[in-house]
Amino acid sequence: MKYRKIVFPRDGAAHNNIIEWWYFNGHLKDRKGNKYAFMDCLFKANPKKVKLPFLEKVPLKNTYFAHVLLSDIKKKKFYSNVQPLAIVSRDSFSKPLFFVNYTAPSLQGYLNCEIEEIDKFNYRIKSEFFDLTLKSTKKPLLEGGRGFIELNSKKSFYYSLTNLKTEGYITVNGKRIRVKGQSWMDHQWADVPYSKDKWSWFSIQLNNNTEMVCFEYDDKKKKVYLASISYPNGNTTHTEDVLLTPLGKVWKSKITGAKYPLLWKIQVPSKKIDLVVSPLMKEQEMIFGPINYWEGPLRVKGKVNNKNVTGKGFAELVGYPTNKFFVEFYRPELKRLEKKIKTDLKTWIGHKIGKQFKAATKPLTKTS
Repeated sequence: MKYRKIVFPRDGAAHNNIIEWWYFNGHLKDRKGNKYAFMDCLFKANPKKVKLPFLEKVPLKNTYFAHVLLSDIKKKKFYSNVQPLAIVSRDSFSKPLFFVNYTAPSLQGYLNCEIEEIDKFNYRIKSEFFDLTLKSTKKPLLEGGRGFIELNSKKSFYYSLTNLKTEGYITVNGKRIRVKGQSWMDHQWADVPYSKDKWSWFSIQLNNNTEMVCFEYDDKKKKVYLASISYPNGNTTHTEDVLLTPLGKVWKSKITGAKYPLLWKIQVPSKKIDLVVSPLMKEQEMIFGPINYWEGPLRVKGKVNNKNVTGKGFAELVGYPTNKFFVEFYRPELKRLEKKIKTDLKTWIGHKIGKQFKAATKPLTKTS
């Protein structure tokens, strides 16, 4: 994979690479001040090259899968759905700006999910948990300065929309609730699999209109650090001078046995950034076959240029080891995933053929 300049709107759309994802997170409030958080991510992958065992036998050129969560902060309720196979509509990717309409192939209780760029850097996202519009207040942040990062031997295109004004509805236990808030968007594509790597990733939105993405990436050979920062005036800066220090607050998953550090000190000494981030909720684990990760909302406080700041953020902690009991759990879970994908494919193919057959055998309309 070689660098080329990112151009919009072309690069907001899909690419012909091994893996690609469109990711959103956000913090929301209802009219009563109750807090919620969400994450929505659609993945596009080459099933033969992405190195996920339950996708290797999928007879499609491209496969799609989706992860979504909603957190009710006040009630400490966590709702999630990990969909191992999503079927996109025929008109997806056909509009001038990015558009994809997708659903689970089972067609039981049909619900269309959607990501649509309704105007330049403005989106509508829809899932079973929410229906939101997001309007960017800043230009894209190109990670590393060019939107092209090198993680040892792995290279990836990567940009973010760091400050999205958000409004719409969430659905909790069948109740539709109007909300407003602030969101974040990532779009990344690469010609490498990431299934065996580890990373600790953070998106930060401060109350002084500064945003930052930072991470530690570990491919078992070498750790790579990067921070990309967007300032109030629209200027950006990028540095590898990042210190990410877990402060001892660990949450252990009852399912996987993975231990996730949830309290972190984030420092960028050359930019005079010194922050502490802590979780708004602990139980935020997502399980996708052999991949387990923690994804959830954060509160942020600290100093920038020796001035006190507060804010909000999200963390994604991937590749934290599981215990032997999860290995035993994973074996039947892998078979269940493979079986579900096969069943969903058969259902989808059968439905598609059935519609075609019905259309082909429909009596011709008589004309006078």
